[in-house]
Amino acid sequence: MAVFEGTFAGDLSNLRIAIVIGRFNDLVTDKLISGCQDCLKRHGINVEPDNGQVDYVWVPGSYEVAMVARQLAFSGNYNAIICLGAVIRGQTPHFDYVAGEAAKGVAAASFQSGVPVIFGVLTVDTMQQALERAGIKSNLGWNYALSALEMASLMQQLKNIPISNPRGDLPPGNETIAVPKIVGQNVSNS
Repeated sequence: MAVFEGTFAGDLSNLRIAIVIGRFNDLVTDKLISGCQDCLKRHGINVEPDNGQVDYVWVPGSYEVAMVARQLAFSGNYNAIICLGAVIRGQTPHFDYVAGEAAKGVAAASFQSGVPVIFGVLTVDTMQQALERAGIKSNLGWNYALSALEMASLMQQLKNIPISNPRGDLPPGNETIAVPKIVGQNVSNS
């Protein structure tokens, strides 16, 4: 049996990452971006927008993050997408709708495209909790970037690796499953 794990070493010059940021609660998301950039820089990624290795896409709020992440994932231009936002509970059920749909949408974008789409939308009860997670105590932006790097590396390893099905419950002719190639995919496999 083989073991596959993502790595954080090696040549990352061909890696392309998109960061989708919800503008609403930008006091928090600006700090998350800083944490992401710090992690990516320390792992050899050029985070300057004009370099082309990392693209930044701003959307109105966390609800809109998933739609744009899906579009980017299906473009075939990115090895990973990091979704950043902050949803802070208020006195209405609005929080539940936005947080739930953002989470479902980001997961669907990843599942449907086969591209790692990292859920970095803070869902908290108070602004204090959001600020603690965006830099006062620790910056989860770093963790989200690290997850993106690990998953991009892992997915490159798994590309077109047959996965056996020991239970034998796949239909005939489908004994192995390969990660689908996205039509028009431009991402380098090196």
